[in-house]
Amino acid sequence: MPEAQLDRFLMRIALGYPSASELIDILDAQQFQHPINQITQITSTDELLKMQQQLKSVHVDPLIKQYIVQIIERTRKHADIYLGASPRGALALYRTGQARAAMHGRDYVIPDDIKALAGNTLGHRMIISPSARIKNVDSIAIVHELLENIPVPGTKVK
Repeated sequence: MPEAQLDRFLMRIALGYPSASELIDILDAQQFQHPINQITQITSTDELLKMQQQLKSVHVDPLIKQYIVQIIERTRKHADIYLGASPRGALALYRTGQARAAMHGRDYVIPDDIKALAGNTLGHRMIISPSARIKNVDSIAIVHELLENIPVPGTKVK
């Protein structure tokens, strides 16, 4: 897909391939029926919309917002990145941070939420420079490098 369309996806997650024995299990399990035929509804549309609204109330401290902005800005200044993350990338990191916090039973986002999601949320939103592509530079590795060099909110810089 063109890079402009990849930016529309919230996250990019690599699942990898199953092992040989796992693949045999998959073949056996689907010999007579595909699992999709057994899927049943577990929530209503109203419940889903309510949960989406509740996520928006998860608190994001101004320091966490600044942290997200620093990460985004650094993607735009990195030597190996031709085109950095857009405002849509910042919003994606913000919203996924809220979702992760809620999944961990918190009503507030912590830096670890942002760090855990940055690679999968921003990696597909950047265009690597041609010289970096020749060196097989990975966008997710760049995001992790940026995270190592951006002070975590609330910590003191030495």
